[in-house]
Amino acid sequence: MEKLTCPYSRRCGGCQLLHLTYREELAHKQAIAQKYLSRFGRVQPILGAAQPCYYRNKVEAAFGTDRSRRVIAGTYEPHSHRIVNIERCLNENQTAAAIIATIKTLLPSFRLSPYDEDARTGFLRHVLVRCGVRTGEVMVVLVTATPQFPSRQNFIRALLSAHPEITTIVQNVNSRRTSVLLGDREQTLYGPGFIRDTLCGMSFRISPRSFYQINPAQTEVLYRRAIEAAGLTGREKVLDAYCGIGTIGMIAAAHAGEVIGVEQNPAAVRDAIRNAKENGVKNIRFVAADATAWMQAAAEENLPVDVLFMDPPRSGSTPQFLSAAVKMSPKRIVYISCCPETQARDLPLLQKGGYRITLLQPVDMFPHTDHIETIAVLERPQK
Repeated sequence: MEKLTCPYSRRCGGCQLLHLTYREELAHKQAIAQKYLSRFGRVQPILGAAQPCYYRNKVEAAFGTDRSRRVIAGTYEPHSHRIVNIERCLNENQTAAAIIATIKTLLPSFRLSPYDEDARTGFLRHVLVRCGVRTGEVMVVLVTATPQFPSRQNFIRALLSAHPEITTIVQNVNSRRTSVLLGDREQTLYGPGFIRDTLCGMSFRISPRSFYQINPAQTEVLYRRAIEAAGLTGREKVLDAYCGIGTIGMIAAAHAGEVIGVEQNPAAVRDAIRNAKENGVKNIRFVAADATAWMQAAAEENLPVDVLFMDPPRSGSTPQFLSAAVKMSPKRIVYISCCPETQARDLPLLQKGGYRITLLQPVDMFPHTDHIETIAVLERPQK
């Protein structure tokens, strides 16, 4: 594949590797994985994306005005609140980008203004578009500064006329002085208030706040490799820590005896329970709890676990979690990480507990960016 060009790359800062061909990018990411993980064993060749463009199924755009008072929308420049007016992004779902472009043109005709952070005036702060890549369902979330929505029905009618592919529209109200995208209040203006998408043959309900991987094609690659490496036979008791809305645990449940998912976010747990019910997955249950605290309690109770899946945040896991994992002594630990540096920091604590590393597998989840996902599989030697 040839090198791609983007007129916004210098200001946007989102695509750090756009100056490379995709083959060169994969070689660069392979080198990153080896830099941090090669001391633990052989790093497998990175699993690249078949389609490295337009993969983001979740697109966020901040709204504002330029010096001529024209409506603009896009991302913030790094370390600032200056909006880069983006018409087309090589990473973002093209349907989502087109919807955001339409909203930019609709605002002036309905006399609706973007929010001004300094003056604290105006209406529309952000637009969030989520696309079900496999189902074709589309959610539009209008993040507004006030609950009042002048000409609401006419605006919605015009937006749906331009984009009949939209299946639901939600208004989220965020009146706080904050960089957090979503506020606490929301109401559904059109459709059911959520969309669905399928992943590894299962259906997942996605609400405005749901965590869902932004690159579903590569997520399937990641999950299938991780579950394959777990060596499940259908009898194991599996623990899915930091489980989010339960995606990998539900997919693994088809190959396991029982699965427990642990997640701190109560909204994500509610989504997980609903998703399991709608998919008919009966051998899984979810717990709303801090992963470290739950693991420590489970270790004290000698809870039997055969396989542990762990997918912590970018900051990695905690020494207390890893110590509890060693005490629980699962036969196999599958550690999925979005930061090989923190994963490399954590792995020695598991090795000191008697585990040996049997697989190091990088996966390119976010083409054109410097992010990389890695799978490390650890096994406890048989006694």
